[in-house]
Amino acid sequence: MSRKKIAVVGYGNIGKYAVEAVQASPDFDLAGIIRRDAGGKKPPELAGVTVAGDIAALGKVDAALLCTPTRSVPEHAKKYLAMGIHTVDSYDIHTSFMELRKELMPVALKNNAVAVISAGWDPGSDSVVRALLEACAPKGLTYTNFGPGMSMGHTVAAKSVPGVVNALSMTIPLGTGIHRRVVYVQLAAGAKIEDVSQKIKADPYFSHDETHVMAVPHVDDLIDVGHGVNLVRKGVSGQTGNQLLEFNMKINNPALTSQIMLACARAAFRQKPGVYTMPEIPVIDLLHGERESLLARLV
Repeated sequence: MSRKKIAVVGYGNIGKYAVEAVQASPDFDLAGIIRRDAGGKKPPELAGVTVAGDIAALGKVDAALLCTPTRSVPEHAKKYLAMGIHTVDSYDIHTSFMELRKELMPVALKNNAVAVISAGWDPGSDSVVRALLEACAPKGLTYTNFGPGMSMGHTVAAKSVPGVVNALSMTIPLGTGIHRRVVYVQLAAGAKIEDVSQKIKADPYFSHDETHVMAVPHVDDLIDVGHGVNLVRKGVSGQTGNQLLEFNMKINNPALTSQIMLACARAAFRQKPGVYTMPEIPVIDLLHGERESLLARLV
């Protein structure tokens, strides 16, 4: 596959690591970065990198990594798919990704483009692991236990609440797939913790979990982007029960998310037009290299 031009849309937590991932890749070139404040002061690490407010300023772009808040993904994805540009996002609302898939499908098909949605580590790579565990033990239960660590999607949702200057949402695993959310907020002048807490707990990101909201003087003093997951499946292989399968990882959240997004961009060029989630993509398509060489090394 010839080297492709990748645009990074957004330069927050994920966007910064996405730039590093593209720059370190053997088969992609960084076309540039799309930022809302493109006219502002350029960070030192972006010296020599084109930063623009519109993707048209970047010249030829083959794919865009949408490193934007989840709730803005549909808008960005439809815009770039309509231009015939492949998109990859890390949309992380588990209960509505199928609606996103349905919404983007006609745009992708009409413009001969590919969208890979929910391509973070959960949903994303963990979804692939869950599928593999279920293939090993078709009957049974799988528990996904996150953390402890910072949830980027939940943190962005908490930051958007009126009266919040800054926020950090921590995910605490309680076992068997049950989690506690602990949200630390830095309040704006005059804001009341009771009002802010009520709004956060009503948000779909938090409404299904036990959630605690606490006011702190400075959120930045608490932030650590480390996270992790423990996947456990107990089930039956054939007619043999008590099969116990487990997968663990401890990671830098945005770094892993951006790396998976880039791998999915690679896979996008190997798919027919349409919208895909990670379990629908052959795993080998995520990897750089010739298929025969990869098979010889991996099988």
